[in-house]
Amino acid sequence: MKTPLIKLIWQRIKEPLDGWLMLFLGLIFAVSMVLLYSANNQSFDKIDNKLIYTMMALTVMWLIARMRPQSVMNFAPPIYVIGVLLLIAVHFKGITVNGSTRWLSLGVTRIQPSEILKIALPMMLAWFFQKYELSLRWWHYLVAAGLMLVPVALVLKQPDLGTALLIAAAGFFVLFFAGLPWKVIFSGIVLAGASMPLVWNHLHDYQRKRVLTLIDPTTDPLGTGYHIIQSMIAIGSGGPWGKGWLNGTQTHLDYIPERTTDFIFAVYSEEFGLIGNLVLLVLYLLVISRALMITASAQTLYGRLMAASITMSFFVYAFVNMGMVSGILPVVGVPLPFMSYGGTATVTLFIGMGMLMGISNLRRN
Repeated sequence: MKTPLIKLIWQRIKEPLDGWLMLFLGLIFAVSMVLLYSANNQSFDKIDNKLIYTMMALTVMWLIARMRPQSVMNFAPPIYVIGVLLLIAVHFKGITVNGSTRWLSLGVTRIQPSEILKIALPMMLAWFFQKYELSLRWWHYLVAAGLMLVPVALVLKQPDLGTALLIAAAGFFVLFFAGLPWKVIFSGIVLAGASMPLVWNHLHDYQRKRVLTLIDPTTDPLGTGYHIIQSMIAIGSGGPWGKGWLNGTQTHLDYIPERTTDFIFAVYSEEFGLIGNLVLLVLYLLVISRALMITASAQTLYGRLMAASITMSFFVYAFVNMGMVSGILPVVGVPLPFMSYGGTATVTLFIGMGMLMGISNLRRN
């Protein structure tokens, strides 16, 4: 009697979930837990925290995966407005850490509202284009660009260049897949290139140093170049096979800063080497491939735009993080998806996966 009941419960739990995505995400999560134990000096405190907010994130993902995408779409405008209001609140009541004001205190915990916009903005834009699908005009793209620039400007003001770029990228992918003309894209690229001197003059000193450090990290080896130099040493010292789990000298002698968050890839490379990096890359590519399959089979414009934006954003996260840790991109504070320690970013990523599964379920039903 108990066996059929357990089977029924299990069937209800796994019904809205995409088996392939869960398999690939589960493998990445397992690697992240093993690595976090090493990166955190063989302590379980951050592992306990990560387990707690991952369980919360999985619950939210499951609930969203059960919902029809059209129902989720109806929440786009209020979530976007709430997200923008929270960003405005950050400027008045935000918590400042290391010169950046990015967080709001909720008493028992604190949140980073800019993470909400990583999902809220593409939802809002996809909702907007779905609404005007049959009557799209050039000015609709202008309005969409305005909706994108408001949160991007607020996040830049914090200042948080990395998150602002990721939010802008998520919004741009929706515009691109909604049919933004190539001539507009090329014009934007030319305009962006021409405005670089003006942008350079408005960057903060530490942001200019990051760009200059990318060109030559040795100009300030104990300052802005320290992160890059130490992470490059860790990656190089890993060799083909790595030094082995818990044996990373750069890691355990505390040479790698932020080694549980943004620079966790340096820890992984040192301990698991080039072969380990290839395995991790394959896992990320499998997630992206499955997400692209869901995108291609989406039944509605909203579903296609959301799935495409989530997929491309996931790719950008992984590419930018590995690029900055390897020294080929400036350090902009982007976490490695599902590997870096961080509650809000993990929940946001799982919400995106839940939306992908909901879009996939609509096709199956």
